[in-house]
Amino acid sequence: MGGFTTNLGGVLESEAARSYNSFSGSDIRAVIGQTQFAELQAVSYSVTREKAPIYTMGSPDVRAFSRNKRGCAGSLIWINFDRHALLNVFRKAMARFVANVDDVLPDFQPDSTGFLSQTAIFNSNLVRTQGPDVSATIDQLDNIPVDAVSSTKTLAAPWYSDQILPFDITLAGTNEMGAATTMKIYGVEILNEGSGVSIDDAVTEMQATFVARFVEPWVAVASPFTGVGGDSIAPNSVGA
Repeated sequence: MGGFTTNLGGVLESEAARSYNSFSGSDIRAVIGQTQFAELQAVSYSVTREKAPIYTMGSPDVRAFSRNKRGCAGSLIWINFDRHALLNVFRKAMARFVANVDDVLPDFQPDSTGFLSQTAIFNSNLVRTQGPDVSATIDQLDNIPVDAVSSTKTLAAPWYSDQILPFDITLAGTNEMGAATTMKIYGVEILNEGSGVSIDDAVTEMQATFVARFVEPWVAVASPFTGVGGDSIAPNSVGA
């Protein structure tokens, strides 16, 4: 068929569609490092900065504005299916942080793929894996000898979201017309997390707030698909 190509609509594709690109949540995926955070439902962020007005005698009007500190913060919302989704991402990646050897923990630590037995949670107690029993008094803790600077520390998998070490979130989007975009939030530190269930909730969500070091704004990305606007890269063409 003369002049017709099957590449993304080919000659049937509207010029307006190729010129004005938009992206919905279904086009965008969140990636932590190089691991997709597939359970994520929403991510939001804000950048705020202190700017203070300067006044002097003789006029009610502001003379100038002083520019001061900037902060980046936001929130994450994700779905929990049968386990803590954010912690599970880092457990699968074998993420660790430096914990106290005598921290009080549940006597089981689930991994990223295992299942607890039917009775494990009912039989679980708080324990210390090293040092005195969890019921020990402060006097007993005072008597533990310390013969090296880091002898009271050990590597451990995080059991709270705020123990996760700083990480980056990349949002990568490609729509059905082949246009691509991306942005990145650097140095994410989880502050708070929360969740709940009720008779009115059809799904179990979790929310977390965070602070971050830097936000790289949305930018257009060269597309590997044909039939897209001026920034497209079309290494392979399929014609008929």
